[in-house]
This record gives sequence, structure tokens and C-alpha cells, in this order.
Amino acid sequence: MTVDARAWLDRFATLLGAEPPTDDQIEALLALAGVAAHASERTAAPLSCWLAAIGGVAPADALVHAKQLADQLAGTDSAN
Repeated sequence: MTVDARAWLDRFATLLGAEPPTDDQIEALLALAGVAAHASERTAAPLSCWLAAIGGVAPADALVHAKQLADQLAGTDSAN
């Protein structure tokens, strides 16, 4: 049996003793993963999300930093 992502996240959060992500957090984390995957190897996507989590950085803030890094690596160096 397969469950949808929300059901998985809710149950996994419970197992970890954590709050499940909000819809806004999910959106930011998926965007963060997308930026990381497109700016480097795909494996950077989940690991970047993990780094944000262990660093205590909110998903939206981590996304801003990821976009800045991707711009730097691409040579555009824009703020957003």
C-alpha cells in the first residue's frame, strides 16, 4: 500500500517526535531541493534540505541562500 506525501510526512514526523511541515514549508523545501539539484548533482537536493534542518534554518530562508549560491556558481551573483 502506498500513501500520499502528506500522510507519509505526518506519520514520519510523529515517529520522529517532530511537527510535520506546513504547506508553505513543503513548498520551500521542494523549491530548495530543485535549486540544489539543478545547480549541482541531484544528490545535493535531499542533503541540502537536511543541512537546513540540522542548521535550524527555516525552509524559506534556506531557499534564499540556495538561490544566492546557485547564482554565484553560475556567475550571475544576484540577490534573489
